[in-house]
Amino acid sequence: MTQAHRVDSEPEPEPVARQVLSARVKDRILQWILEGELAPGSRIVETRVARRLGTSQAPVREALRDLATLGFVEIRPYQGSRVRRPSARELREAIVVRGELEALAGRLAASRIGDACLQRLESLMAGMAAAAECNDPHEQALLNTEFHAAIVEVAANRSLERLWRMLEPYGRTYVTASMPGIDLRWLGERHITIVEALRAHDPEAAAAALREHAVEASRLIAGLPDDGEPSGGGSPATD
Repeated sequence: MTQAHRVDSEPEPEPVARQVLSARVKDRILQWILEGELAPGSRIVETRVARRLGTSQAPVREALRDLATLGFVEIRPYQGSRVRRPSARELREAIVVRGELEALAGRLAASRIGDACLQRLESLMAGMAAAAECNDPHEQALLNTEFHAAIVEVAANRSLERLWRMLEPYGRTYVTASMPGIDLRWLGERHITIVEALRAHDPEAAAAALREHAVEASRLIAGLPDDGEPSGGGSPATD
């Protein structure tokens, strides 16, 4: 009876639902930031975001706290939240760590990957090539993310995937914002060696290819300034 009473007195699962909603709101705000709709330095008005997404301010506030932890939002007392542009140093550090996670993913995926996933990777590379022809860095970045996410998914390690997804936005920011004018065709072709190693089911070659992939990206931004100071801007959810 005592045990039944303890179970009955458990709180309702509303916090779980709230966490799911907060995660969705966070993803949407992050999308706005990465796509440039929320410009660096612009203030994020909780009430406007909540109204636009049809939710209360609570999940918006939680989402902004999470994004502040990731480094994409700066929260100042009595001044609200503003979009923050990660510094070049932060990008380099995140890319290196992400590269090690992807090296592990490649090692795990090499023995598990099948023809269907290999065909998907080749299709995504073809899409990247088409995006390069159209000079569409945003589409190229989205396909690049899908490519790497597919490998992480095949690795079938939830802890690895969770950590990778925390750092993934830094990779997208690097492609879409930090390196204007970059050779998109070359970016897409960099994935060829990864697919070849996976097709050969060679764990060490796959790990090495993915690690080198990240090292190259880190080298590309080595010359960027290390300031993370934002510039002004605005959007429907900002000033």
